[in-house]
Amino acid sequence: MNQEKLTTWFAGRIPDDWFIEPIHVNADRDEIIVTGTLAPPQLDDDTTDEARAVAHASRIDGFREDTRKQRIAIAKVAEHHFDRKVSWAARCGDTTTTFTQAAVPAMTRLRMPERAVLDTLIEAGVARSRSEALAWCVKLVGRNQAEWIDELRDALTAVERVRAEGPDAA
Repeated sequence: MNQEKLTTWFAGRIPDDWFIEPIHVNADRDEIIVTGTLAPPQLDDDTTDEARAVAHASRIDGFREDTRKQRIAIAKVAEHHFDRKVSWAARCGDTTTTFTQAAVPAMTRLRMPERAVLDTLIEAGVARSRSEALAWCVKLVGRNQAEWIDELRDALTAVERVRAEGPDAA
């Protein structure tokens, strides 16, 4: 199912008063993450950035608790319909919190030099396990090579579009 259909499906299920902007839906083959933007709390103009961040986090926590039953019900239907786990996230001001997110195992074969990198991260206290060290490496590449990865995603989207417009292989 394409991105637009996923987004519109969730938009049709989510109550209109939950978010102040259209939702953002991010999906891969294992998980769907639905992110909505909450109205910021009314604060004095002289509120410090630190206090503002606390208020935004508190708004997100309140939303999470207040909507839990409805979000779970929507997720159950979506998980059955799309055969993927559903996670939720909320944004308020500069604060974004992702609620329980799927940790999907990924089998990989590494040679000794790659394992040595992971083991060094463990020995240095950066990670507790090879799995956590590998996740740390992936985050680092994602952050430092974000522009290049975005170009790859755009190219893959173009390939999908061209493939869909081509002759039917069946």
